[in-house]
Amino acid sequence: MSARGTQPEMPQLAWFKSSYSAGNGGECVEVAVASGAVHVRDSKDVTVSALTVPARAWRVFVGFAGTDGTA
Repeated sequence: MSARGTQPEMPQLAWFKSSYSAGNGGECVEVAVASGAVHVRDSKDVTVSALTVPARAWRVFVGFAGTDGTA
C-alpha cells in the first residue's frame, strides 16, 4: 500500500468520482479500478500519489461502509 511519494508507473486509469459529489469543488476522492487493485486519490490534487489497495480489501471496506458500522 502506498500513500505519498513518487507516483509509480501505472497504466492509464479511468478515474471516477462518487455520484454524491456535487462537482462544486467540494472535498471528494476519485477511484480507479485496475486488475487486482483499486486506486484512490484526492480529486483536488491529482498530482499526489494515489493510495493503492488490493481489490479484496476494497470490497471488504465498501461492504463495511454500507452497513451501520456494527458488523
